Amino acid sequence: MTGFLKNSVMSLAAAATVSACTSMRTPDNIEPVESGKGYQSQYREPVVARNSMEFLQSSMINESTCLPEAGGSLDVIPAKWSSPTLNPLLGEKLSRNDMVQVTIDGDNALSGTFVVSRDGTLKLPYLGAVPAQGRTAVDVERILSAALVSAEFYNRPPRLTVRITDFASVVVGVKGAVFEPHAVEIGGITGDALDAGRQNALGASTEGRNLAAALRAAGGVRPDADLSSVELHRAGRVYRMDLRGVFDGTDPTDIMMLSGDEIVVKSRHCFQDDLMRPGPISPPGVSLFLSNLTQPAAGNAVSAIGREVRQMPYGTRFMQAVVDSNCVGGAKTTNANRSAVLFSRNPITGVSVVIERDIEDLLRRGDRDDFDPYVLPGDAVACYDSTVTGIAEIGRVLGIVGTGLLIAQ
Repeated sequence: MTGFLKNSVMSLAAAATVSACTSMRTPDNIEPVESGKGYQSQYREPVVARNSMEFLQSSMINESTCLPEAGGSLDVIPAKWSSPTLNPLLGEKLSRNDMVQVTIDGDNALSGTFVVSRDGTLKLPYLGAVPAQGRTAVDVERILSAALVSAEFYNRPPRLTVRITDFASVVVGVKGAVFEPHAVEIGGITGDALDAGRQNALGASTEGRNLAAALRAAGGVRPDADLSSVELHRAGRVYRMDLRGVFDGTDPTDIMMLSGDEIVVKSRHCFQDDLMRPGPISPPGVSLFLSNLTQPAAGNAVSAIGREVRQMPYGTRFMQAVVDSNCVGGAKTTNANRSAVLFSRNPITGVSVVIERDIEDLLRRGDRDDFDPYVLPGDAVACYDSTVTGIAEIGRVLGIVGTGLLIAQ
């Protein structure tokens, strides 16, 4: 190797080694995450020395910005109102497209199977429209009986029954502190799931049209949601429901939704750690984008580009996601001192945030929970290699460069 070539390679090696040992600039954020004022205080940088740790503070910091709960007013329907008599929202209510069987004793002309029309009524032969939207089968029986007498089909109320035979899907609007606010379609059974035996039987039941199903279909409630007063807008009225007992089974999330309903979940504008756990109205899971390349990939197949993102339970933390992407463990010589980056977005403001952590430093801290953020749906996690791996990669590149220079000579 000539002197010039040797000096060139040595200079490149020195510069590359210094570059490999130098950390990149800390990610900048618009939100003041360093002081714990981001969406969750766990985003803040762990500046406290390991020997100066006291007690966990993240939950207290998160709660410090909470708005008061709106619940407790007289128009909030408490969970203890567990009967349709006390709670006007409970019970199986009819909606558009639902199918009912009307049986009038001795009257084959008016008996039959009918579908609730788009205007929310039942239309029987020779009879005016019978209101059905938002009413129970018993309510429809009473209205239909009175309509038959009023139309002079009968001198006195006839013996009749109205039985629901099939619940159709409904479209419900969901907005506010949910991860995917939009109009959702819930309920209904189609295709191979259709049970002919159940279809032919009188009576029907479904859990697919409940309030909880609508909230899950909208991505689930966010950790800043105010569960003390969730609003249901129906037929010009607003019902406010206290869902704070959702995780212990005392909430009224079995309320049946109707087409045209709108659910509004208000925000407390703070991160509530106790809502970051699986539940009837939580997100069904967390979809994460993960990257753990030890060097630039040669093609899409080996880097998993084009494949589905990873699914994790709701409540998963950053370090759990890092372990899941194989960023932790292995040979200490090459795997120690790796770093990982979390890319998230404040769901209230829509502003993105990027958090970088030294994995080993976070792993070995006693107060790691204070700086270990919860991952949210759609977050991305990327791992960076250790200095040793970086230097080894530089050596491989320099070998290629040196070989190329020799050939050029």
